Amino acid sequence: MKYLRQFGIILLISFVGEILYVLLPFPIPASIYGIIILFLCLETGVVSLPLVKETSDFLIEIMPIMFIPAAVGLMDSWQTMKEDLVPYAVITVLTTCAVMIVSGKVVQFGIQFGMRRDNHE
Repeated sequence: MKYLRQFGIILLISFVGEILYVLLPFPIPASIYGIIILFLCLETGVVSLPLVKETSDFLIEIMPIMFIPAAVGLMDSWQTMKEDLVPYAVITVLTTCAVMIVSGKVVQFGIQFGMRRDNHE
């Protein structure tokens, strides 16, 4: 019963993300709205971590399985994609590098900001 309650909380927050996606005119996926709402709920204490921890851990553990349909779809589209394989590879490498660089800079900024804030207290 505990897992159903935890899964229900996660589904409810995801549903609210879907509603925001429909109502708001921003090009942000519903899943991102849901993640932000869950983060805010956890940070403000509206939802405590034990209320979603076990089910969240389970969902993270099975996440690789969720990529299987996408991989099968790519295999099905191979005939179309092989003509443009080099541009796809270049775009994939460049965007992966860009994400790594931006993520690293954001983390460095966060660490430096946290250190500055700790020194002032």
